[in-house]
Amino acid sequence: MIGKLNHVAIAVPDLTAAAALYRDTLGAKVSEPVPQPAHGVTVIFVELPNTKIELLHPLGDKSPIAAFLEKNASGGIHHICYEVEDILSARDKLKAQGARVLGDGEPKIGAHDKPVLFLHPKDFCGTLVELEQA
Repeated sequence: MIGKLNHVAIAVPDLTAAAALYRDTLGAKVSEPVPQPAHGVTVIFVELPNTKIELLHPLGDKSPIAAFLEKNASGGIHHICYEVEDILSARDKLKAQGARVLGDGEPKIGAHDKPVLFLHPKDFCGTLVELEQA
């Protein structure tokens, strides 16, 4: 069902410093910050030859990343994102197998302007999983 690893998302307390670390220290191509008000985050994409790193920083008072950073002040891996060919089919199959889809279960448009869903970390080895339609 899952395809390529689309990205690994890392919550960071300082977006500018994190971008500089990936750009200047590791030599990666780093995007400009992209506010995502619907998701309560600002993102920066780090492009790698085989995938992306998504740096996440809180945007607004109700950001889910703010709560994550309260528990993990230095930041850390927030979620991993896999591509799927048909997000609705994937959702239905996963739900039929007992996996929990977060939110209302309907895909939202993600940072790449494609439909996404999140799966409960307790169902996936303690890892928050995002599915993105390829």
